Amino acid sequence: MVAQNIKFHLIIIYLLLAVCINTKGQNAYWVFFEDKCATEFNPYLYFNENAIQRRIKHDLPLYDSRDLPICENYVNQIIPFSDSLGYATRWFNGVLVYCSEDHLNSITELPFVKSVRSMLIYKHGLAQFDTLIEKSFAEELLRKQVERMGVKYFLREKLTGKDITIAVFDAGFPTVNTSVAFEHIRRRGGIVATYDFVKNKENVYAFNSHGTNVLSVIGGKKDGKRIGMATGADFLLARTENSHREPFSEEQNWLKAVEWADKNGADIINSSLAYTYSRYFNWEMNGHESLVAKAANIAASKGMLVVSAAGNDGDKSWKYIGTPGDADSALTVGGVDPNTDYHIDFSSYGPTSDKRMKPNVTAFGEVAVYGKSGLTISQGTSFAAPLVAGFAACVLENDRTLKVMDLYAEVEKSGHLYPYYDYAHGFGIPNAGYFLDTLQADTSPTFEFEQGAIMLSIKVPQDSSILEKSIIYYHVENTKGYLDSYYVVSVDGEYPIRLNLDEFKDGQLVRVHYKGYTRSYYF
Repeated sequence: MVAQNIKFHLIIIYLLLAVCINTKGQNAYWVFFEDKCATEFNPYLYFNENAIQRRIKHDLPLYDSRDLPICENYVNQIIPFSDSLGYATRWFNGVLVYCSEDHLNSITELPFVKSVRSMLIYKHGLAQFDTLIEKSFAEELLRKQVERMGVKYFLREKLTGKDITIAVFDAGFPTVNTSVAFEHIRRRGGIVATYDFVKNKENVYAFNSHGTNVLSVIGGKKDGKRIGMATGADFLLARTENSHREPFSEEQNWLKAVEWADKNGADIINSSLAYTYSRYFNWEMNGHESLVAKAANIAASKGMLVVSAAGNDGDKSWKYIGTPGDADSALTVGGVDPNTDYHIDFSSYGPTSDKRMKPNVTAFGEVAVYGKSGLTISQGTSFAAPLVAGFAACVLENDRTLKVMDLYAEVEKSGHLYPYYDYAHGFGIPNAGYFLDTLQADTSPTFEFEQGAIMLSIKVPQDSSILEKSIIYYHVENTKGYLDSYYVVSVDGEYPIRLNLDEFKDGQLVRVHYKGYTRSYYF
């Protein structure tokens, strides 16, 4: 018996070593080509009608070299040096290759190979906490999460995101094909197309329910009440994430999905994903390093608004926005506490490593969602992003002439803090009233600056601090246009902020926001 156990253990060790050796011997690489040898491409056969109309609206050529298929002859010459091939990306003109380092050297020497990029193994990036939190006030939160964004103005104008197509990239959509929360979408044929890029099949109605929860926050209903804003939108559902085992898959699947979404006429992409320390360093969060950030920028250049979750690392050592939220053209959404509108502790911070403002806007980071267990409460910027994606769909329905970066900018301007911003809140929570002429562009002053010999003080009306508990925002902007610091201060007296003038340099400014009013002081 002892001898048999020893033999069994030796077999297990041998198998484990074999797996390790195989993993070490085979790596994944993106191989990019110098050009495309294909000359024939019919956009009217490749794209659906929505995609064609989106290009026309944005004054884009229907014949774009990035949309051409990659050169089959180049791929055939790589095959002898590879163990297997992955996705062939049109936008980046390359193919994912699994091979040894020795074979990679042979591939690199091929005359048509422009560059090679290593593909790392990393963990999944769902921007959600794993555990759903059951709370008795789910119904109350359901009401607040859309009311805070001005849903009454959309309701007045009967705006539901009708005829807007939203692509949702996630880890699975179980019960979407049966749940009452999505019956109104199914009844009108609102799920336009689905694809599981992990399993390479159309059925997405299984696996992780994160996507189901996210979809509910965009366009679901509970007993006739909106869970999200865009209950009349059409949807493309893409499973891009394998939440249990992710080697080599996520970035490849995201690229597959974004090209698929473009082809199938998406107007908006919701990506409740944030890839961070499993693969990158902080300094690489510059909007130009990761392929998914580059793809998000290309998507915007093709007229699609990419709404990206900021990530949930604000209370961890990483802290900062993950990719593709670092992309310049991604509308990145942070999370706030539903009770205070103030940054919720887990929401990742900006700026990007090259000092661009992120997040752009915020929404509730704790929301009511509908999933396999009915209405529950969940936390994460995964749910702040779809609230904004649904909001943007209604804005676009209200004005279909808006081009993508105009839509991007207008959503920012509707933020409740605008033009104030910081790296925790962006421009704040978008509000529908901005678009329907119901909110005042200018408000009456709620504070004033008082400069003394050595101090700059911010004075608020005395009754403001007595009658209600409130907070005041301020930041210090340098001459290069980014923030040196920013603060949120409780108002507990007539002079909640006093600043020493000696600590400031010529050209700096202090910008203060309090109760809808923003004013700057220049040094």
